[in-house]
Amino acid sequence: MWVATRSTHARSGLARSGSVEVTTVPLIAPRGQTCDEGNNPMPANSHNRAQTGLVMVDPYNDMLSEDGKVWPAVKDVAQSIGLHQHLRELLVGARAADVPVFIAPHRRWRPGDADNWQQLAPPFRKLSEARLFALDNWGGQWHPEFGPQPGDIVAYEHWGMSGFANTNLDLQLRQHGVEHIILVGMTAIGCVEGTGRHAVELGYSVTLVKDATATWNEEAMRAAHEINGPLYATAVLTTDQALDTLK
Repeated sequence: MWVATRSTHARSGLARSGSVEVTTVPLIAPRGQTCDEGNNPMPANSHNRAQTGLVMVDPYNDMLSEDGKVWPAVKDVAQSIGLHQHLRELLVGARAADVPVFIAPHRRWRPGDADNWQQLAPPFRKLSEARLFALDNWGGQWHPEFGPQPGDIVAYEHWGMSGFANTNLDLQLRQHGVEHIILVGMTAIGCVEGTGRHAVELGYSVTLVKDATATWNEEAMRAAHEINGPLYATAVLTTDQALDTLK
């Protein structure tokens, strides 16, 4: 992330702090650049493919299938960006390039999950009230196209907004030699963003694929990909661009 140092000003150009002249730069990277570009550009394809993994977040029927509980709320945005086709292409491309695929699934609702909880935060409340991704229910089964295939790695279920919190995703990635993740799935401003931010805290570099994740509306998509994404992702790419990095 670009950060101004030793200056109280937050605009581009030169700012004076006492007798020290300081160059400041934007906190948000301009559109079309990654947050590491500038004097020291970091090409999106600079990562070692042997140390790359594709992380798919929450590929359940409830999230991605026509009769799913969440799908009606994200359908318009998902269809406008060709979400399903891009997920297909990325999974095919990753497997063809011998890039391991990791599934980071949300907690599937079970009776009594939040009984007597003292702090029922929004993610837990929504999961409980809507019985999202219910265990032993169609909505809690994998979408037939996007669930794990032989050789894929399924992490433990996460309860909140991060695929890493209280799971073995970090362990699985490290045991498979992964240092850089390509991040896709649902939803852009929810568990995908939470997983991406947590990944950076753990030392991973992140490529966010902006047309392989969706959310409720265009405003939220812009927030996820143009405002928040560059704060943690090394690159925010399209599917075609991400596939090019695997060649």
